[in-house]
Amino acid sequence: MGEPALESRLVHTLAVSAAKTSRCLSLSPSFQRGLFTSWVKDNIKKKECCFYAEDPSKGVCKCGYPKIHHADDAIKPDEFIGESWDKHRHTREVPTDAFGDISFGGLGQKVGKYVRVSTDTSPDVIYQLMTEHWKLQAPNLLISVTGGAKNFYLKPRLEEMFRRGLIKVAQTTGAWILTGGTHTGVMKHVGKAVRDYTLSNSCTDDQVVAIGVATWGIVHNRHVLVNPEGCFPARYSLNEQSQGRLSCLDVNHSHFVLVDNGTHGNYMVEIALRSQLEKLISQQPLGNRESGVKIPVVCVVLDGGPGTLDTIYNAMLNGTPCVVLEGSGRLADVIAHVAELPVSQVTLALIHQLMKRFFRQEYKDFKDLKYIEWTKKIQDILRTPQLLSVFRIDEEGQNDVDIAILKALLKASRTSDSLGRENWERQLELAVAWNRVDIAKSEIFTEESQWKSSDLHQAMLTALVSHKPEFAKLLLENGVCLQEFLGIDTLSELYAHLQPGCLFLRRLAKRLQSDKGRRGQPEPPGRRRMSLCHVSAEVRHFLGSFTAPIYHPPPARPRIEMPKDDIRVTFPPKGSTELQAMPPSEAERGTERVRDPGRDLFLWAIVQNRKELAEIAWEQCRDSMCAALAASKILKKLAQEEDDEGDEADRMRDLADHYEKQAIGVFSECYSQDEPRAQKLLIRISPSWGRTTCLRLALEADNKSFVAQAGVQGLLTQIWCGELAVDNPQWKVLLCMLFFPLIYTGLITFRRDEDIHKETQRYEEIRNMENVTGSTCDARMKYQIHDYLDRADLRPLKCVSRLVSFFSSPLVKFYWNIVSYFGFLWLFAFVLMIDFQTQPSWKEYLLYVWLASLVSEEVRQLFDDPDGFGFRRKAKMYINDLWNILDVLSIVLFLIGLACRLTTTVFYAGKVILCIDFIVFCLRLMAIFTISKTLGPKIIIVRRMMMDLFFFMFLLSIWVVAYGVAKQGILIHNEDRLNWIIRGAVYEPYLIIFGNVPTNIDNVEFDMSTCSVNGSDPLKPKCPILNSNNMPAFPEWLTIILLCVYLLFANILLLNLLIAIFNYTFQEVQDNTDCIWKFQRYELIKEYHSRPAPPPPFILLSHLYLLIKRMVLRRPPQKHKQFREELEQSEEEELLSWEAFMKDNHLANSRRDWNQSMERRIQDTADRVGVMVEQLEGERDMAKRMSSLEAQVSQSTKALQWIIDVLKAKGYQSKEDAPSLSLSGKGKDRDQAESRQELKTERTRYHVNARRFRYPGSTVERFPVPEEKVPWEVEFDSYSPPTYNAEKIPSIQTEQAGHSDITALEKFRNPEGRTGMKGRGALDQLGPNLILDPVLTRWRDSEHSALEFLAVWDEKEGIWAIPGGPVQEGEPLPQRLERILGRKLYEQVKARVVAGAEINKVYEGYVDDHRNTDNAWVETAALNIHFDRRGLLMADLNRMAENSMASAELVRWQEMSSKTPVRAYQKEVLRRVGDLHSIRI
Repeated sequence: MGEPALESRLVHTLAVSAAKTSRCLSLSPSFQRGLFTSWVKDNIKKKECCFYAEDPSKGVCKCGYPKIHHADDAIKPDEFIGESWDKHRHTREVPTDAFGDISFGGLGQKVGKYVRVSTDTSPDVIYQLMTEHWKLQAPNLLISVTGGAKNFYLKPRLEEMFRRGLIKVAQTTGAWILTGGTHTGVMKHVGKAVRDYTLSNSCTDDQVVAIGVATWGIVHNRHVLVNPEGCFPARYSLNEQSQGRLSCLDVNHSHFVLVDNGTHGNYMVEIALRSQLEKLISQQPLGNRESGVKIPVVCVVLDGGPGTLDTIYNAMLNGTPCVVLEGSGRLADVIAHVAELPVSQVTLALIHQLMKRFFRQEYKDFKDLKYIEWTKKIQDILRTPQLLSVFRIDEEGQNDVDIAILKALLKASRTSDSLGRENWERQLELAVAWNRVDIAKSEIFTEESQWKSSDLHQAMLTALVSHKPEFAKLLLENGVCLQEFLGIDTLSELYAHLQPGCLFLRRLAKRLQSDKGRRGQPEPPGRRRMSLCHVSAEVRHFLGSFTAPIYHPPPARPRIEMPKDDIRVTFPPKGSTELQAMPPSEAERGTERVRDPGRDLFLWAIVQNRKELAEIAWEQCRDSMCAALAASKILKKLAQEEDDEGDEADRMRDLADHYEKQAIGVFSECYSQDEPRAQKLLIRISPSWGRTTCLRLALEADNKSFVAQAGVQGLLTQIWCGELAVDNPQWKVLLCMLFFPLIYTGLITFRRDEDIHKETQRYEEIRNMENVTGSTCDARMKYQIHDYLDRADLRPLKCVSRLVSFFSSPLVKFYWNIVSYFGFLWLFAFVLMIDFQTQPSWKEYLLYVWLASLVSEEVRQLFDDPDGFGFRRKAKMYINDLWNILDVLSIVLFLIGLACRLTTTVFYAGKVILCIDFIVFCLRLMAIFTISKTLGPKIIIVRRMMMDLFFFMFLLSIWVVAYGVAKQGILIHNEDRLNWIIRGAVYEPYLIIFGNVPTNIDNVEFDMSTCSVNGSDPLKPKCPILNSNNMPAFPEWLTIILLCVYLLFANILLLNLLIAIFNYTFQEVQDNTDCIWKFQRYELIKEYHSRPAPPPPFILLSHLYLLIKRMVLRRPPQKHKQFREELEQSEEEELLSWEAFMKDNHLANSRRDWNQSMERRIQDTADRVGVMVEQLEGERDMAKRMSSLEAQVSQSTKALQWIIDVLKAKGYQSKEDAPSLSLSGKGKDRDQAESRQELKTERTRYHVNARRFRYPGSTVERFPVPEEKVPWEVEFDSYSPPTYNAEKIPSIQTEQAGHSDITALEKFRNPEGRTGMKGRGALDQLGPNLILDPVLTRWRDSEHSALEFLAVWDEKEGIWAIPGGPVQEGEPLPQRLERILGRKLYEQVKARVVAGAEINKVYEGYVDDHRNTDNAWVETAALNIHFDRRGLLMADLNRMAENSMASAELVRWQEMSSKTPVRAYQKEVLRRVGDLHSIRI
């Protein structure tokens, strides 16, 4: 290699290593292509001919390429002179020269990937290319489509079902489709299916992966793909007219692997590499998990010829299930017709007949030897019915190809060697990976399968992480217990798999960085460690600081390791299974009384904005209403911090509104059933959601619709009235305020009086019922009523209590404060207008005291924090209230005015400021009327219109200033007085809008006395520019036009625009004003609930009392008991159970309403129409078939009638009448069913393993022997088996070692029939080869629960085996047993065998071994040696089995059952041993 090439390669290597080590490196497209090119040149090779041997008949090399396509050193190579051309010897590998992107042009400009590879390329390299460089996600399923390579006809209905089913299964499961890649035959049909899906689906991230594995030497126009540096892209055109014997690539495939063996024009070169690639993919873990489940592979067959039969045969040898589409033609129809028959019925004659019927013209070219081979292969295929599925378009229940494909995979998995629970779990994991709930319902969750919750935990975790809500719901319906599933480890695992890029994940990373920065700790390299406490802190950030943490640090915290782009969880050595409760403080005791896993799952889904999973989790929540309101709060906060205009933020807001509606639905259901309990739900402290209440969450989330509900308003009205009854007239309350002794006369009613009256009335009703009916009420009920009446909170109020309850009612406080405020305004106005002296009077001093009481109340409101918001949050809430801003402004203005008023120099200015302040105080009066149901909504409308007016004034100011400046500049020359400039440019244009038309723009009304020529008079404006006649010189026509245009836009356009804006705002707000008023009503109620009872200025006494209480006595503030209530655990559990029941009613009603909705009805109608269309299409085909069948039956009837007539004419008579020529449908079906059942139960009569095509340990293939030709008695003229004798081990030499001639072979003949091979094969001698299979057994326990046998692991075949083998002369046990057990143990077992103690011979005879030949076979004798589990020998055997991990052969005690995978003949041996011990296997 030259220096430039070496330098280039070094640069590429350094670039690749730099790219791998730098995770944050952003690579340009050109640099990425350079890396890809370098990797391809290093790892991908092609093949080329290195020996030009010209074919005289064709004039080209025997490789198929002309001379110009050969390298110079391949023309006359010295090393190959005199040799015949061979594709294996005379081809070599060189770096590939065809790779990159391929563009097909046309509609949609389809672009794919392609690469040219050698036949010897490792499939690992190709898989690495696909997943790492082509960026293909590892598949959940591999669909290998094979069949006819030539164009063939498919019935329209079958074609439509194939296309639809193939794309559906690929799209729903995330599968790869693997085909031949050319634009012919079955590949063309696959391409059309992909094309139809691509055109109908606009989402580029959801495209189907269709990979074509084709032969490079048969690709037409392949020269455009060749470029040693890669093509990006190569422009490939489809030209079928000029392709000749070659084939064009299919334009609808997405990726191409072009396999090259160095030849041109030879088909089927890619078969071997394609099989290797499929096998490699089938060995990859499904979903990158360590569960042991591999990527499933299925083969779909349409049409096909002899090559397709080889493909099916090899696929089934590898355990790959095949789905054959009946009706697609040729080989597929042949297999479909014999699939239901037993092997003994599939004869050479039947295959001849079917081949002639379906292959037609091709039938003549087939040779008899090929028929024998095909018959044998078809019989072998039928021996694995679990791997063969036939899709019949007319069979009931088979209307979808996708379901047939997935059922075939589950069928193969269900009947594999791995049976029992592990098999069901594997099928379930496949269904979850495919996201096919319909398959799981019909095939997995059946009546025969019984699932425990623990069995479904892994599937549930997978469904949640991969966002498959339908599967999560199905698993919950089938036994997943969230309490068992969602422990702290699982919850940490879920947070380790948060959706990449979500806002919650980014905030977690930011919080971790800030925490480490505050602690001053360096960040550990590679990962960031995070605990659930960080999650709790973020949740508290979104819920609000008034809540307590959701999760608290346990003694051993699980840690979440978070890389830079994701969060991952690692667990402590001893992971806790329960979330820890809060620290035992009095205020926060019982936060986690009973852990709610539904809440944890719901919260995990909400922070990722996963609507479907959140809905499922919400149905599992215990505290559902509080959970819905918390979700609304979190989502609105997330949307606020997300991009406000983004789609994700819109989806968050929509989901927040959805959960507000859910909370409304649950609360309405509760309120309709029991009003007091529903209202208790509003103020109940929720331990699951940070010790807050539903009412608090609704207010913080700005859920106006929820707060506007009748039940919530009823609760607020009760709080507003305090201890007073809600239905007291206002005039009675006002009268009692003026003359308080009236409260003792019963003029007003207290709530406690109502409760006592209700309970007394109930008690009287019970007594009356007893008197009328004569029955006695339950004594316990009477006791409960008496006990209830004797409670302290139901005793009549005393005199002092009535007085205190009346004046502490928020309603009474409100009325007194109204009176007080009006008195303050009256006093303020009196002082300003009548009594504003140089020295303040006593009235003014009273005004100052009154204001001081107002200031002290505002200070109390600012610092009083009964809800625990914190001063910062409380101050923010205070400032955000408009009325508080007016309060602060009025107080500040009053203080400024007071300071000026007390200063002699600015005394009058102080009065002016106080007058302005009086206006602000009057505006503040509007806040008082917000409680009014009539005036409150109108005030909200006024506030909204003021915002509209502000923006309107901005537009109006543009026109005012524009016209004013232009007018001032035209009329007045160089005005330098600022006040007159503002008057002329702003004030006068503004007055024009209200009809004050100026006179200075018209010469007719000009008066020289009204202006000052030079502007010397400060009280007069400056005169306009004058001419020589002392008349204005400005263009009169221009000023009048400007005025008209200004009036047109300002008066007509803008003012009408303002009216339209006000009208729109009124109409928009009018519908919501009631809701908004009810929402804002809460703050006023809360304010007066916490306000001291005396009105200003007497409130100063209450403030003084509070100050002493807080600052001197150090007593904590009292929380609003009316707004939050902590229940006893038993009462809370009862309330939550009732709420859950109401939630279920709400969900049931919602589903019923949805089912009855018009949208649902339209959807159901559309589904039914689709089903009817499919049925009509099927009936159309059925009608054609029935018509043809009727014609054939009619001809047969006529022929039989003719035969009867001829026989009668000849004089032949019968004693009985002629039978009917028709057979009833039921009888015919019953006969066919019975015959089919008999054929299915027929046992295979001949050996099977001994007739396998490939002889083990060699490249020799047996002669095909069909089932009917196995017996020696049956003539088989074409039988010509090969002779094979493997090399013998020198230590095993027998007297037959030299007997390999024909005489010796004739002497020994396999007693079970032909095997397809002569000679000794891999066995030791001709004739029977005796082995001994000792079955060492024991009982698992003293209760004899299971019988176990000593098994040796066969690494080559992946199964367990009995430790048997050949026996040397004079030995009772095989020598292999001695190697396994050791000399000492072997001698002890040998002694037991010689003594004959507990030794039973269970089988002796022929073994169907894959090494058998026509002249050598295996015979065995199976002995059962049973051991007492309490004996010393048993202890030594157990110790030997435990220590076998370090030995060459793994030995284990295995349960004797059908679940244990062993050789076929050994299964029969174990069955007989089981019968011996009364164990059924």
